[in-house]
Amino acid sequence: MNEPDVARAMGAAVSTAAALDLRVDDAVVLHNSNKLTLRLLPCDVLARVAPAAEQVAQFEIELAQRLADSGSPVAALEPRVEPRVHERDGFVVTLWTYYEPATPREVSPADYADALERLHAGMRRLDVAAPHFTDRVEEAQRLVASRDHTPALADADREFLGTTLRNLRRVIGERGGAEQLLHGEPHPGNLLGTKNGPLFIDLETCCRGPVEFDLAHAPDDVSERYPGVDHDLLRECRILVLAMITAWRWDRGDQFPDGRRLGTEWLNQLRATLDRRRPDARR
Repeated sequence: MNEPDVARAMGAAVSTAAALDLRVDDAVVLHNSNKLTLRLLPCDVLARVAPAAEQVAQFEIELAQRLADSGSPVAALEPRVEPRVHERDGFVVTLWTYYEPATPREVSPADYADALERLHAGMRRLDVAAPHFTDRVEEAQRLVASRDHTPALADADREFLGTTLRNLRRVIGERGGAEQLLHGEPHPGNLLGTKNGPLFIDLETCCRGPVEFDLAHAPDDVSERYPGVDHDLLRECRILVLAMITAWRWDRGDQFPDGRRLGTEWLNQLRATLDRRRPDARR
């Protein structure tokens, strides 16, 4: 979020908490991109604030509750208030438990893999309507195809990125195999190392697909410890995920910190990866 929106979002979070009889004297920004994450003090609540037009917060709350009830490693909602979405000043606010970081802060690869495996096991037990991972690929394809939405993307890069997304979506789809409910983006930024063990956050990207799509967001040393992985499929999914996140960095509305530099860097990385691993994927 830009600075004016950050100030408004913080005000929405503080006033929402105050209306629920949670004392707030300070709000500390923990993360800022398309969504603002705040630690509210002294009530010690984690507030997540997003523009109302872009939210799927009710789905995320319901999914988090069901997963927590099944013992899955997910962050819990704030227990002192009703678990619901609060709307204020054009934003939606959800309130979550704040977890003190564990020491050391970094989750070991073995613990990361174990937490993801347990999350997937919990998700397999849920009957939840969720988009297919290819729907998210289509969103990236539409973004790349639209010069209005990605005006700074050069024509050659646009063609390359669009072809890569289309071909990898086809290649992965043709492999078949088991699919299930997934986190959607279980990268290290969405895993908390807490005194209660590793806990996943940010369930709004939940989708259906092969577990390798989720593993493609995790470091290599994590996927090496996850049982039963199709490593050929995982390699394809890693390239697909790189293409998708590259496309999002070229969105003119992207608010990811240093996003344009990353978009250029990841385009170069994507080309090098395809040249090294699958030169035929660009044809």
